[in-house]
Amino acid sequence: MCQVEEEYHGPLLREELPSVSRQCVKCKEASAAVVIRAGDAYCRGCFKEYFIHKFRAMLGKNRLIFPGEKVLLAVSGGPSSCSMLSQVQEGLSQNAHKKLRFLPGIVYIDEGGAVGQSVEHRRRTVEELRAVFRATGFPFLMVPLEQVLDLPSSVVLSAPGAPEQEAGAYKAAVDHFLLSDGSSGVTAGQQQETPPPEVQEAHTHSLQRLLGSARTLTAREELLNILRQHLLVHTARSAGYSKLMLGDSCTRLAVKLLSSISLGRGAQLAHDTGFSDSRYGDTILVRPMRDYSAKEIAYYNRMFSVPSVFTAGLDTKTADKSSIQHLTESFVIKLQADFPSTVSTIYRTSEKLQSCKGSASAEGDRCLLCVCALDTAAENASAFSATLISEQLSQTKSPGESRQAPEWTAPASQCCSIVGGELCGNRGGGCCSSAKASESPPLRSLLCYSCQLTIKDMSSEEVLPQYILSEAERRLRRSQLREEIRDFLLEDEADEG
Repeated sequence: MCQVEEEYHGPLLREELPSVSRQCVKCKEASAAVVIRAGDAYCRGCFKEYFIHKFRAMLGKNRLIFPGEKVLLAVSGGPSSCSMLSQVQEGLSQNAHKKLRFLPGIVYIDEGGAVGQSVEHRRRTVEELRAVFRATGFPFLMVPLEQVLDLPSSVVLSAPGAPEQEAGAYKAAVDHFLLSDGSSGVTAGQQQETPPPEVQEAHTHSLQRLLGSARTLTAREELLNILRQHLLVHTARSAGYSKLMLGDSCTRLAVKLLSSISLGRGAQLAHDTGFSDSRYGDTILVRPMRDYSAKEIAYYNRMFSVPSVFTAGLDTKTADKSSIQHLTESFVIKLQADFPSTVSTIYRTSEKLQSCKGSASAEGDRCLLCVCALDTAAENASAFSATLISEQLSQTKSPGESRQAPEWTAPASQCCSIVGGELCGNRGGGCCSSAKASESPPLRSLLCYSCQLTIKDMSSEEVLPQYILSEAERRLRRSQLREEIRDFLLEDEADEG
């Protein structure tokens, strides 16, 4: 054994030493300061240039943010969103080679009430982030999550977006911007600070009761994500921002892709993980950090002193198997440690996903919670239909109980005409009496499959915010009214004739 250590252990150490002091792969002059991947060793200056170039290349390649447009940066205090804020600040500085041309603002959602933090703890976190935001010179908003309880119903509606721009519209906008004053960004004198509204203790209790109604941590995290996104979109709309910039990294999106598939959100993956998300119409969600891994962001923040503030979440200090999201994150990170191409492989898969355009033209075709196209109108041979059949069969009574049922009761797969001789008029399939008995609650009929699972895990639907319940009632009344006048409406084919 000693001979083995002398022959192999020594040479291995001698091979690792030169790799630490090897030269930068880009400039070939300075010593490498960071190794991102195998063979990608950068010095301090080249790594910063590489990091900045990737951010601006992502924005320039998509050409979604026009010059002079107002963009709201959603900063949670974590490493990724704070690094995104640093990149925007770097791009608007006087020393920037190619300046960014949009007008940024910052919003922070205080979720301390959702995780049970004390008022003093929440105040300290807000003060730390306020100091970070003031140093940027950008206008910023500090919004408590309790404000989501007072949102209007319009937040779950897809507002009409801007008309599609022509191919050369972006270049024309840039030329027009340069020919004008050419100024961009927000100076320190234009900084505006909106004081956070006072949080009432009753609202905090209502929010905690809402999240506590979910039986599983998986459902609570999904519900929290939905409420946070609604509040962000409403804040952007109210302040006049047409773009909402999120700080999701490549690692975070890889975890979100796998967990979304596990939660039945396969049809919404393009919206949840893509660079842009236009489900809300007038407010487009943008993810410029989706090319950065968590490792790259951690190295950059450490080397260039990018400040960040830790904020606890629902899954903080919980076991890996506490929720589907946390278990997926643990699985991906552990697999990434042994196979460094895991995150990039999953991420490249998400790049190829596209949403079906025109699948949700009307508001009734969109989910009430996530505002994505409904995926429940599936054919009989689909996996969703098979899932519903399995759920119905698992809820059927035992053979002994079924013998006591009245003889005129028809199976769910048959029509009343087979027994009673008259058509029941049930267009959805199955008998009208059995369909009414097994009909899901009205609210679930307005949700996609994944959001149905989230609501199903809740003990009561009455604890949902009022803007969701009022919009659900309005849609149900509209659907009933349309059903009543169905015989008097002209079909599309008749109109064309």
